[in-house]
Amino acid sequence: MARNTTVKADHNAPAITELLAKFVVNHPSKGWSDKVDYEAHRTFANWFGCAIGPSQHETVHAALAAVSELSPAPQAAILGRRERVDIANAAMINGISSHTFDFDDTHLKTIIHPAGPVASAVLALGEHIGSTGREMIDALVLGIEVSCRLGNAVYPNHYDRGWHITGSTGMLGSAAACSRLLKLDAARTQMALGIAASQPIGLREQFGTMTKPFHPGGAAKAGLMAALMAKHGYTASKRALEAPRGLLQVFSDKTDWAEVTEKLGETWEIEINTYKPFACGIVIHPSIDGCVQLRNQHNLKPEDISKVTIKVHSLVLELTGKKTPADGLQGKFSVYHSCAAGIIFGRAGEHEYSDEVVNREDVVALRSKVEAIVDDSIDEASSDVTIETTDGRTLHVFVEHAVGSVERPMTDEQLKAKFVDQSEPVIGREKAEQAWTLSMQLATLSSVKNLLGAATPA
Repeated sequence: MARNTTVKADHNAPAITELLAKFVVNHPSKGWSDKVDYEAHRTFANWFGCAIGPSQHETVHAALAAVSELSPAPQAAILGRRERVDIANAAMINGISSHTFDFDDTHLKTIIHPAGPVASAVLALGEHIGSTGREMIDALVLGIEVSCRLGNAVYPNHYDRGWHITGSTGMLGSAAACSRLLKLDAARTQMALGIAASQPIGLREQFGTMTKPFHPGGAAKAGLMAALMAKHGYTASKRALEAPRGLLQVFSDKTDWAEVTEKLGETWEIEINTYKPFACGIVIHPSIDGCVQLRNQHNLKPEDISKVTIKVHSLVLELTGKKTPADGLQGKFSVYHSCAAGIIFGRAGEHEYSDEVVNREDVVALRSKVEAIVDDSIDEASSDVTIETTDGRTLHVFVEHAVGSVERPMTDEQLKAKFVDQSEPVIGREKAEQAWTLSMQLATLSSVKNLLGAATPA
């Protein structure tokens, strides 16, 4: 037995580590459709805004204070701030910031937030070594493909064990992307993946704390360092991912190798990436969507409501069942608070998850009227919402797919509005508009100098 489970190890697994390394090195630049490239730019732009918005948050302040004690070299930018630090810690800080509001992208098949670990490392390293925007987009697509395909292979068993899959696969995507930017050969890229495989990050126990956003930041740093170590000849197992005692078989009783190998280089996981309209756990989005729909259709006010009933998959309450959140971070993992916010404000952006709003008297009062019922016949991406009013009406909507899903994607206009809404308080309206435009044009840029300038406060 290679693991402390009742499942025997697979000693005949395909050479996943070698296969992915060759894929990352050999796949041609922009070796995909215009649609994939377009989604890559949306992914990057969404991440960029999500990193600028929380840049003054106490979570970022604390992490940067710790990094500053190390006297880091000023190699790379921190988005939304004027400080500069070394590339590894810039990747970590930007990764932390991008996930602090829980507003970043989601690969719904695995609930991975793919851009945080990969884009954070790509931007820091790319700025330092002078990569072009095209090289960065290529690295982003390939890195996200690696992390999401490996996530597909072990989800949901790996996630059910308590791993935060964003961090526990993200270091591999980061290592792949950085290897591509550094132009490592296949042998050294294979070593980078192997080094990264010994650095999984992230436990679901940390949800609702500052350490949850550390997971993508820590993964970004781990992957970047793995690539740098491989560049200088550091070695690892050639089968670090697939071996009986390798990462994937230790991670999970489910190891579906076909999820990694089939149509590799033909289909792209970034093409099904999604973007959040609400600043909270993705499984809450259908319930918020339903509450907002009923609010707007019937012009509901809090005093009109006697009861709100949501029927949801058990995973929703497992992840977001906090009935009495004490602060904004906990509110992001409360389906009860989120439904109340959706009804009162008609939205659930970062403001609706501030400490002040979470503890507001009218919000708390409405929250107490929300009842969540587990119904596993309902998909985890859906919600059945019923609102009973004080005048005797029963209002109902079933949300099969929330706004922001693959089936109901956010438009570019909606993404831009989200970007500017987050970024304007930090860098001003003019710079926010400029940063959005440049983000969506990344592949055409010879360097990221002007993009980073737009993301720096005056």
